[in-house]
This record gives sequence, structure tokens and C-alpha cells, in this order.
Amino acid sequence: MLQIFQTTNSMLKELQTEFSGGINLKNCWIHLTNPTDKESELIIRTTGIPEDMLKAALDEEERARIEYDDGCTLVLFDIPIIEEESSYFSYSTMPLAAIMTKDCLVTVCLKENSIIHQFINGRIKNLDTLKRERFLYMLLYSAHIKFLQYLKQIDKSSQRIQLELHRSTKNKELIQLLDLENSLVYFSTSLRANGIIIEKLIRMDNKKVEEDTELLEDVAIENRQAIEMSNIYREILSGTMDAYASVISNNLNIIMKVLTTLTVILAVPTLTASYWGMNTGVPFEGKLWGFWVVFGISMVLTGICAFFIMRGKTTRPRK
Repeated sequence: MLQIFQTTNSMLKELQTEFSGGINLKNCWIHLTNPTDKESELIIRTTGIPEDMLKAALDEEERARIEYDDGCTLVLFDIPIIEEESSYFSYSTMPLAAIMTKDCLVTVCLKENSIIHQFINGRIKNLDTLKRERFLYMLLYSAHIKFLQYLKQIDKSSQRIQLELHRSTKNKELIQLLDLENSLVYFSTSLRANGIIIEKLIRMDNKKVEEDTELLEDVAIENRQAIEMSNIYREILSGTMDAYASVISNNLNIIMKVLTTLTVILAVPTLTASYWGMNTGVPFEGKLWGFWVVFGISMVLTGICAFFIMRGKTTRPRK
């Protein structure tokens, strides 16, 4: 999908996407969401952006970086996204490319996301497509604010799932915790890569426009805060998973111990019945009351065995 925007009287307005009318792209913001080959070729031809720059963000595994080529500057960074599962939400990241030319700014991403929607819907104040560097810094700032929001949501989801696990340990809740832990891994990796990009942008900020410099510093602060939160939540969730793994293992040991005890106790009447089942040369053979005598002996032996087993459980070693 191809969209073109321009700031007019401090308002972001969407322009026509048909280039047959000779639209002027100067000081415009061009956004591409999973573009078709025709849309990509159109932007490459009209803006002069290299093809590899334009299609960099279409690879989900593309690393964050800054590139320069033919008067164009590519800033590729990761943004957080929500992925809807069958009965819950998981979190991941995807690359977003911001390409600055001498006339316009082009952004490219593989999927629709809430960060771009904030810009399109006018939720970002003081937006100006003429100031491309500031526009880029606003994108970075919004992305890291969204990281912080999603991290708080992950923490709340983790607490909710833990409350459910206190009632009963189920595979469903454990899988959800595992997905949240994976989300934190994605966040932590992407935030560290974004941090490198932000540090490079700070070193490259030669214009020293005070407002832009302060905004970029705010981005760096939000990035560090998001990294710290991600690491803290990740450690907490990892410890929680280890604790539940220990609880599950302990419950399994208790169940196996009970089953072993029952097996030992039931082995006594089984052994007794096996001996008297030979039918030849056994005591009480041919007696009508012999079955009840054998049954009584079996129950007595079983009771004695159970008594000593239970006594062994309750007896604690002296200190």
C-alpha cells in the first residue's frame, strides 16, 4: 500500500497516489506498507532511492543499521508489534526503514502497525514533513514509547497468568509464559540494536538544532529505560518459569512416590494369591473355609506392610 502525506498549515494531509498528474514530492512523507513490485518501482523511479534500501525493511530478519548511498540515508530500526494468537496476544518486533532524500522522507514496513497509525491519524503533535530529521527522531521516540507500553502489558499479562497457575498448573498458561519470555528476548535484542543506531545518530547530529538534539536525547533515555525494563522482566519471568518447573517436578515426584507405595502394598495380596493359586500341596486345600482364611491372612499382611510404610514416612530422623 502506498500513501503520500504533506504538512499544510500544521496539518498532515494525504495526497493522491496517482503520479500521472505530476504530483510534487518535495517535502512529502511517502509511506509504503508491504508494497507491490509496481509501487516499489514507482517510488524508486520518482525518488531515486536504491532498490536495496527500499526493500531492506521487507525482510523480517534484517538487522538495524544506517547506510548512505547516492545521496540517500537509510535508518533501519526495529519497532514492537502485537501478534494475535488463538486465545491471547504475543509480542514481537519487525524492522521499519526511514529513508531520507534531499526532497522527501520515505518509510517502509512489512505490516501495518500502531506507530505509523499514530502519525497518520494526527496523534503526534508538531509534525512537519519539511523537517525530515525531526520526523525521523519522532518515529524513533514513538517506537520506544510503544516498547515501554508493551513491556508494561507483558508484565501485567505475566502477573495474570501466574495467578491462574496458582489455582492449577496447566500447559496453556505455561505456554503463554513461554511466549512472553520469547517476546522479551525479541524486545531486548531489538532495543540493543536500536541503541547502537541512536548513538550513531547522536554523533552525526552536526546541525545542533537544540529542539532536535533534545528530542534525540529523549529517545536515547527511553531506549535505555526500555532495555532495563526488558532485562528486569526477562529475569523475573525466567525465574518464575524455573520455579514452576521445580514445582511440577516436585509434584511428579510426589505422585510417583504414592504410586510406588500403592504398588508395594498391592504386591502383598497378589503374592499371597499367587502362592495359593497353585492348587496342589497348599494349606487348606479342598476346605470350604480355606478361601476366607487365605483372604484374611492376605489382608493382615497387607495391613502390616502398609503400617510400616506409613510409619516410615512419618518418622523423622533425629538431629
